[in-house]
Amino acid sequence: MKAVVFDNELKLDNNYENPIPKAGEALIKVKLAGICNTDFEITKGYMGYKGVLGHEFVGVVEEVNSEDKSLVGKRVVAEISYGCHQSDCEWCNKGLVRHCPNRHTIGIWKKDGCFAEYITLPTEVLFEVPENVSDEQVVFVEPLAAACEIVEQLHIQPIQKILVQGDGKLGLTTALALNAYNYDVTLAGRHQNKLDIASSQGVKTILSKDLDIKPVYDVVVEATGSITGVEAAMALTKPRGVLVLKSTVAGSKEINLAPIVINEITVLGSRCGQFKPALRLLENKRIDFKPLISGIYNVDDAIEAFERNKDKDSLKVLLKFD
Repeated sequence: MKAVVFDNELKLDNNYENPIPKAGEALIKVKLAGICNTDFEITKGYMGYKGVLGHEFVGVVEEVNSEDKSLVGKRVVAEISYGCHQSDCEWCNKGLVRHCPNRHTIGIWKKDGCFAEYITLPTEVLFEVPENVSDEQVVFVEPLAAACEIVEQLHIQPIQKILVQGDGKLGLTTALALNAYNYDVTLAGRHQNKLDIASSQGVKTILSKDLDIKPVYDVVVEATGSITGVEAAMALTKPRGVLVLKSTVAGSKEINLAPIVINEITVLGSRCGQFKPALRLLENKRIDFKPLISGIYNVDDAIEAFERNKDKDSLKVLLKFD
């Protein structure tokens, strides 16, 4: 089968070995997949991963290695991590497999990803896609679920004001998700064309250069991926407010954390989320992701697609396998 593989270099392998489903697993034919910034980071050495890339996809189940065949022929998406389910694993027992120390994460850790014609996954992580949700929309379920996790982690009161910093894929998706829950959310970014995507769906927006850097927001979601963004976020968060770190920030610049102590700010790390709430938002047409699609490439042009994904003007680049 065709697969996009990273092994010290990014390449398209036209003869990658087809996966065989183990007991309790399904064989899924991939239809459409999305390139994520994490995929790009892996090509720079993140996690030390080697294998098939990709973790955002929609596909059709062709085979199930268990007595229950109800998913055969169904269009599905999949949570990206699954745990060990050992009796002594406290994280699996709590339903938090995303933190299981022995977890597998597709296309990132211990498990081949979805940038291939076929992928195998445990049926427990598969979710049937509602009929009224298109492939182009449902391929965003994974990042949308990550955005929805903020609501899972944090009780936000209806009167509270939220600021999302960063108008890239992460910031846009987060702002659209919080707006879909009817929160008072503003998106700040540096690109008017990207802010326009959010404002067209009812999100209040502001250019970052026009922000009045004062502590006026109850919740600030940091999605710029920069240390300067974190510094601004601290300054924008009210005393006893919450600063949500949604992007991973790595850098050597010193940062003054005193405002967190002085203003008694709660810092919340937020990563992956559950798929059911995200699927409901799409099924109910609360968000339209089509404006975020910068290009759809055939798997044969995967290397070109990765290059397109590097463009600053690109938001989401998709790979199709049909």
